Amino acid sequence: MAFYETQLRAALRLFLLSTFLALSGCASLSATDQQNVAGKTYVITGASSGFGRGVALRLAGMKANVVLAARRTAVLNEVASQAQVAGGTALVVTTDVSKPEDVSRLADAAVQRFGRIDVWINNAAVGAIGAFDTIPVEDHARVVDVNLKGVIYGSHAALRQFRKQGAGVLINIGSVESEVPLAYHASYSATKAAVLSLGRGLNEELRLAGLRGPIEVATVMPWATDTPFFEHAANYTGRTAREPAMDGPQKVVEYIVYTSLHPSEEVPTGWKARAAIWSHHLAPDLTEHVSANISHTSQMEHAPPVQPPTTGSLYQPMQGGTGVDGGVRARMEREDAERKKAESGQ
Repeated sequence: MAFYETQLRAALRLFLLSTFLALSGCASLSATDQQNVAGKTYVITGASSGFGRGVALRLAGMKANVVLAARRTAVLNEVASQAQVAGGTALVVTTDVSKPEDVSRLADAAVQRFGRIDVWINNAAVGAIGAFDTIPVEDHARVVDVNLKGVIYGSHAALRQFRKQGAGVLINIGSVESEVPLAYHASYSATKAAVLSLGRGLNEELRLAGLRGPIEVATVMPWATDTPFFEHAANYTGRTAREPAMDGPQKVVEYIVYTSLHPSEEVPTGWKARAAIWSHHLAPDLTEHVSANISHTSQMEHAPPVQPPTTGSLYQPMQGGTGVDGGVRARMEREDAERKKAESGQ
């Protein structure tokens, strides 16, 4: 891990602006922020694990109403119980975001229960890892159905409600890959780039309608993060799924909650995300080459072999991977230690 972190720092340092440090602030919730969350209603898709679960429980601890949406009803009920214990009020709405009728029902249920929606977080996402032409085309299509169409459906439902009530914050979870496409993540990167473009276009429409301010659209752009996403992703690499120099999920959770109170159009989550985006603005081809090389070494050379390809949770939810943290960093440390031991002949 230290090797990848060193490579990444050295490569990106070449391209950072002298003002980078002034732009690399972190998300920090004040006591007033926490008070302002109380009583607000948040709709959260992908709430059964990862960022969605983490955000739901963080908000519940600040007395928010959390509307929990995902395909895994039993897991959502578990999250709801934890949210209630933490001090929030929870509503479970089983939802497949690729189905517009499910998303419409989600919005209706939230308004019927709580009277309004203050923040809608489009977080649900899936991935397909591998060389583009080795992944079945239907799997690429499913990634688009969930990651792009699902965000469009959620954004549409949220904005219609926000216009009715005169205010609201829409948060779409993008990625550093919204700016820097990554080898072996082609369709995932494409959907995250589209999510960023969607947010930019929606903000311009709101500005032209005189609604920018009361209604805001933010795209949160995390660096590679240790969540169950990698366990859930379809995997056609023949190796365990991984990315180097991962962030912990709680960092991104804090950014998402902070953004719900202080929305900005684009929100990179920390120095690595900011560095990659600035680097891509200054030297796009070189940034993409460096990113691809690092990813290739980690995913296609250093990751150990696994069983045959899997579609992960693309079509049906998986029983495993229900936490906020995915345990990927710990697994990678074990795998890398075993690889180095084998290479040394010990």
